[in-house]
Amino acid sequence: MQQFSDIDSGRSEKQEPLLKKRKRETKTDAEIVEVGSHPVYDGKYRNKQRCLVFCSRGIIPRYRHLMEDFRKLLPHHKKEVKLDAKGKIQQDVNEICETKSCNTCLFFETRKRKDLYLWAASTPNGPSIKFHVFNIHTMEELKLTGNSLMGSRPILSFDGPFDQVPHLKLVKSTFSQIFGTPRGHPKSKPFIDRIMSFHWIDEKVWIRNWQIVDDAKTKSLEKKAEYKGEDLCQLVEIGPRAVLDIIRIFGGSFGGPTLFQNPEYASPNEIRRAAHNAKHTKYSSRVKAKKDAMERSNKIVREHDHLSDIFK
Repeated sequence: MQQFSDIDSGRSEKQEPLLKKRKRETKTDAEIVEVGSHPVYDGKYRNKQRCLVFCSRGIIPRYRHLMEDFRKLLPHHKKEVKLDAKGKIQQDVNEICETKSCNTCLFFETRKRKDLYLWAASTPNGPSIKFHVFNIHTMEELKLTGNSLMGSRPILSFDGPFDQVPHLKLVKSTFSQIFGTPRGHPKSKPFIDRIMSFHWIDEKVWIRNWQIVDDAKTKSLEKKAEYKGEDLCQLVEIGPRAVLDIIRIFGGSFGGPTLFQNPEYASPNEIRRAAHNAKHTKYSSRVKAKKDAMERSNKIVREHDHLSDIFK
């Protein structure tokens, strides 16, 4: 027994520094460390949040470029191949998010190679929001001249109604989880040089992305600008641009009970059908207008002109 105890004690002496090292690595410190009287971030990556960004099969190039632009804005994103699922996508997308260890998802769904729908969801428990996307402008357009560093953390700016309207509060919390880059992420940069803004205009969500350009390179330029009343800090739009029309908000992930439904939403099929019917009725409306004009002319009673037969 003494021989075995000596062997065990020898192993414990060799493994003691390894155990101490493991304990030191797994030790959970506070994210904000007090150094003197100033709180300082310790630089550790704790928010292991990941966002799955992918699309359905049949997406056109313009929509695919938009998806790639959103991927550039999210250094914590994960990729996946195109999903070929018709009808029910709830089970498939939730399983993919689980295998990829993602707790948020942006899913671009295309129908008829014309209409683009965006799902923004928190998986696997929800909620999830379905948008109709239009007025798309990608980063490659010449008007969008901004250029920020890839992986920089953004300032998320939300319009006033996002703090007042109940269903917009849910949209704000979902977008904050998706577009907010986790602090200390390995692929992110430790500074902020862009602003991502969300505005509520005409009952729709308008997305814009801006670069913060600071021209105050020296103190002399800053003093001159302050004396003239000029602002050296400007915003240059980077892109992408998009307008999102809320269709429905679900209580679960890609399904579940309906929390909000937009009563003013009209599907693209209904809009196209109305335009098609308007073309069909163009000829009939012209014939009817001509017939009405003839009837009105026959009802007019012309008075006798006494000077009409003066030269007879």
